[in-house]
Amino acid sequence: MEIRLNHRICRSREEILNASTPEVAAFLDEWFAPSDFVWGHTSGSTGTPKPVRLLKRDMEASARLTNDFFDITCRSVMLLCLSPDYIAGKMMIVRALLSGADLLVVTPSSLPLTAIDEPIDFAAMVPAQVVESLKSTMQKSRLSRITSLIIGGAPLSPGTEVELEKLPVDMYATYGMTETVSHVALRRIGDSLSLYCALGGISFSIDERNCLIIHAPHFSVKEFVTNDVVELVDSRNFRWIGRYDHVINTGGIKVFPELIEKKIAGLFTRRFFVTSCDDLKWGESVALVIEGEALSLEQEKIFLEKIRAKVNKYEFPRKVLYVQKFKETSSGKVIRNI
Repeated sequence: MEIRLNHRICRSREEILNASTPEVAAFLDEWFAPSDFVWGHTSGSTGTPKPVRLLKRDMEASARLTNDFFDITCRSVMLLCLSPDYIAGKMMIVRALLSGADLLVVTPSSLPLTAIDEPIDFAAMVPAQVVESLKSTMQKSRLSRITSLIIGGAPLSPGTEVELEKLPVDMYATYGMTETVSHVALRRIGDSLSLYCALGGISFSIDERNCLIIHAPHFSVKEFVTNDVVELVDSRNFRWIGRYDHVINTGGIKVFPELIEKKIAGLFTRRFFVTSCDDLKWGESVALVIEGEALSLEQEKIFLEKIRAKVNKYEFPRKVLYVQKFKETSSGKVIRNI
């Protein structure tokens, strides 16, 4: 057992505890145990979080892909600001183990750079951390000192992406899931084509639903069929459209909530999402769910007219609902049920 944590070389559990956190020590206990897997659990964004076995050899294969892409070596400094209870945090530790990089460990929070005042070569964050960091001049300055940043766990809003493009940081949105032991594709923030590009030897195809199939020859499971509808550009690149299980069938016309959300995002100063509601005439129609206090009838009418100018008639919300506080997964992803 050897790992560099917070500028210290650690070779025992006691040294790991002194240099980092009990959560990091617990994961490393599991990692160095004789078993060929560690336990993880799904994010819970499409249901109750489920325990899942993560093969160590798959995690090592995934870590090598990321280390190669970002040139992470024993000279690199990485930041762990995510919980090791989840796949994103676990994988940061595995990347450090395999590369020999120095892993700076901070307690996960909405402002992860508060205690970090040095350049970072590689970090991973969730959107909520990035959004909060952009609000503070100091945090924003420290964010600018990260060479490469990956952002995942939940979608980034278009407005946040615009702000991130102004920073001198190599930033990527990730595509992946617990079952693929972290990301299998990356999309550069600011890329006008909005393409996700496969890592390493990974390739893609689609099924009859236009849902993405991931081909990963270096994993123990060679093929993953997803519920993500995509526009497949070629075997290495795709545009993400939305979730197949979110599709709204309104009078035989299929509309994607995620596409509607993208069209109207610029109109909102608070969180919202689009979902379906029962409709006697059309079977289903579009519903808009907004976080916080309800607008007055007059305000809502004016607001809906602004939305009408952005969407087609099938995408226009027939119902507006208000929820005081959205439920979230641990990564900050909104749980889309009402």
